[in-house]
Amino acid sequence: MGQKGKGFASMNQFPFDTTSRARRLRSSAALRTMVRETVLSVSDLIYPLFVVPGKGVRSEIPSMPDVFHHSIDLLVEECRKVLDAGIPAVILFGLPEYKDERGTGAYSDDGIVQQAVRSIKSATPELLVITDVCLCEYTSHGHCGLVEHGETLNDATLPLLAQTAVSHARSGADIIAPSDMMDFRIAAIRQALDEASFLNTPILSYAAKYASAFYGPFREAAQSTPAFGDRRTYQMDPANLRESLKEVTSDIDEGADMIMVKPALAYMDVIRAVREITDLPLVTYNVSGEYAMVKAAAANGWLDERLVTLELLTGLRRAGADLIITYHALDASRWLRNFS
Repeated sequence: MGQKGKGFASMNQFPFDTTSRARRLRSSAALRTMVRETVLSVSDLIYPLFVVPGKGVRSEIPSMPDVFHHSIDLLVEECRKVLDAGIPAVILFGLPEYKDERGTGAYSDDGIVQQAVRSIKSATPELLVITDVCLCEYTSHGHCGLVEHGETLNDATLPLLAQTAVSHARSGADIIAPSDMMDFRIAAIRQALDEASFLNTPILSYAAKYASAFYGPFREAAQSTPAFGDRRTYQMDPANLRESLKEVTSDIDEGADMIMVKPALAYMDVIRAVREITDLPLVTYNVSGEYAMVKAAAANGWLDERLVTLELLTGLRRAGADLIITYHALDASRWLRNFS
């Protein structure tokens, strides 16, 4: 055994200055909590929800354990649980009764999300409702915009995104969150909201949204897998960091009120870089594949789900995120009470 194991007869035997010991501030849970640099709170969490047509529907998504498709009646009950847990906001994704090439269900005033927003705000007016604005769940081809000759059209899609945003705001949405990644969509949506007298409705921009393999379970949940090709012509290349700063800066200039980086865990360097260039609220999306990996490993007994989840979410806050969209939100709200 080395000298450390034997102990020391005199402090003079140390070959270094011992006046500062880092371990002094780690000696108890209360002390660790008091000096903790990064605090994860339930108020930092946003819970994603999937709404489907019908009544009495609560169907678990196979690749996302404990995440469900809800019909509106049961979605309202779920929102009451979210509010009671102290989670301040949900973000809604809708699955329409039918799809077509123009995604008309996205901007119908009686669309599934529009109906859901009205019901949620009537039952739980204190709960903030964020709506995802995109066409992919509503188009027969699964792309985020209009398609012609196999190409996703940027400029022709903008009026439909703007129309969708206005219909969501008119239904009572508190925050509009465009995820389509069309160029100039923030400016188009901001103009449309303002012209419709929704000047105070904020826009949360999916500003740095990458063409990620981590979206697989979500595409099952939202039934939005492209029928052909992929989304790499409009979502960002996972290899690029500097480009994300350009996207963020452009969206801020166009009128975004909040910024998102998506996905989260493989993009913590992007979160940090974006944090350094803007003081706007910064959101990150702990996406479906990231969630599914933790759930699968926990189900096999390979890791402690509670400790790993809270460590991951705290890491995202430490990287610079103010808010985290996560499927772990309800569980995390319970676990945080005993986290030390």
